[in-house]
Amino acid sequence: MKNFPRLVIAATQSGAGKTTIVSGILAALKKRGLKVQSYKVGPDYIDGGFHSLASGRAAHNLDSWLVGEKNLANIFFETFGDADIAIIEGVMGLFDGGRGGISSTAEIAKILNAPVFLVIDAKSMGTSAAAVALGFKNFDKDLNFAGVILNRIGSESHKKIICDALEKLNIKCFGAVKRNAEFFLPERHLGLVPTAENNFSEVIEKISVAVEKQINLDKLFEVAKNQMESLKDGKIESKISSFLTPHSSLLIAVAKDEAFNFYYEESLRELEKLGAEIIFFSPLKDKVLPEKISGLILGGGFPEMFAEQLEKNFSMRESIKNFAEKKLPIFAECGGYMYLMKSIENFSGKVFEMCGAIPNRSKMTDKLQMVGYVSATLTKNCIIGSVGDKIQAHEFHFSIEEKNLSEEKIFDCEKLRTGEKYFAGWANENILASYLHLHFVGCPSVAKNFVESCKKFREGNVTLHPVDAI
Repeated sequence: MKNFPRLVIAATQSGAGKTTIVSGILAALKKRGLKVQSYKVGPDYIDGGFHSLASGRAAHNLDSWLVGEKNLANIFFETFGDADIAIIEGVMGLFDGGRGGISSTAEIAKILNAPVFLVIDAKSMGTSAAAVALGFKNFDKDLNFAGVILNRIGSESHKKIICDALEKLNIKCFGAVKRNAEFFLPERHLGLVPTAENNFSEVIEKISVAVEKQINLDKLFEVAKNQMESLKDGKIESKISSFLTPHSSLLIAVAKDEAFNFYYEESLRELEKLGAEIIFFSPLKDKVLPEKISGLILGGGFPEMFAEQLEKNFSMRESIKNFAEKKLPIFAECGGYMYLMKSIENFSGKVFEMCGAIPNRSKMTDKLQMVGYVSATLTKNCIIGSVGDKIQAHEFHFSIEEKNLSEEKIFDCEKLRTGEKYFAGWANENILASYLHLHFVGCPSVAKNFVESCKKFREGNVTLHPVDAI
């Protein structure tokens, strides 16, 4: 039997300071000599970067919509490794998620039987903070509610007012972090500015010093160890079998730099399990695609923030367009989709030329165009599947694409929260691109089909799928 000490840091709502608190805890525990593994609930790509900076380890996402409950548990236990404790950061408010609470922090906490610590932004609140805590504690009796962590406390007297009220309600307070402008983490239209663009080490160091003094880390660790189940020790079988015999020459290039860095660690690992070798490159800095590749993945990110630099790298744009014309299998999500188009119009209205492998154009808007979980059905055969295949995905973007009414979209989509239906994405014989974000653990057939397409390309078979897919 093996133990997996674990705890969840949740919050009353977005912006309460979860990422700040979690980063401080991770860094403080690491300085104590502990091996700390972090996780992020939901589809967020950015917060995990702060986790990794603080812990020195890659963070992993836990999303029951994208991968399913069983795969989620597998990801957790397989990636825990030699860690002494797992710290799981929630998403939005404790009970917020998709329709019916799917992939909410509360749901993931119950799946993993992990104790929950609620972060409350106590700025401009006194005794009312205790009432908020009581409401969250009583909302779901099946949840292992351990206590609260107060954030943005103004003074010791402020802390005492709230802690006295919490004590009367028999709710434990595990710490109170004081307001400090030096803890500021910059944000923009999709959330925090990614760590790939800036070095936030100094800020995280300051946060960790405060957390060490103002949060009872010993008590947190004690709860994580004592309120857990013993689980079967041993390797957990992956839900994706090895469809292909590994081929060292099956290289898949993955764009990864300041402009493109939205990837799930376990998602890329599934491609490796299928025999692919991942090789990273930079559309911003490299002149051409890596040699001898059999496939290309362009993930999400912020191409709109680096549009000028991307445009100036003409040789890379031409390299990608040329490979697309040679029928190289290309899978692109959101920012990668925009990069494949003819151009990007940024927030200021300036237009920058992109790869031109897709005959559409993208335009940034001041309004959030889509955020949430999506159920998508393929409308035709393509490099990732066949007509009628269903995929669970997520969308989050401020941009819109040029409308082309004569073009049949590749996905028939339905928003999980509202039931609204729409068509999205673009595909031809060798390209699949859309605003959708997928997780290959949750859609193993997509990973298999993409790798199979790459294998066919490597072997010189340019007919990647039936003619009716074009």
